[in-house]
Amino acid sequence: MFIVSYDIESDSTRTKFSKFLEKYGRRLQYSVFEMKNSRRVLENIKSEIEHNFKKRFTNNDSVIIYGMCEACDKKIVRYGYPVQEEKEVIFFC
Repeated sequence: MFIVSYDIESDSTRTKFSKFLEKYGRRLQYSVFEMKNSRRVLENIKSEIEHNFKKRFTNNDSVIIYGMCEACDKKIVRYGYPVQEEKEVIFFC
C-alpha cells in the first residue's frame, strides 16, 4: 500500500490530478489517497506525474508518495475501516 498526498494551488490541475488518482485508489481525505496495489501502479503514477503533471506544477505545489510496508502497517492506527478491507492489502517494500 502507498499513500499519495498533494497540495496543488491551481483548481484545474488539482481537479485533473485527483481524477487521475481515483483510477488507482480511494480518497481518504480531500487531498489524500490510499493505493492498494502493485509496484506497477506506483510506477504508472510516478510516470504520469513526471510526464504530464510536473510541468503544470508551480513552486507552491507538492505531491508526496509514502510507501508503506507490512511492518509499517502495524504501527498505523485505523478507525472506521471494515475488517475485510484490511485483508485485501498487497504490500511491497
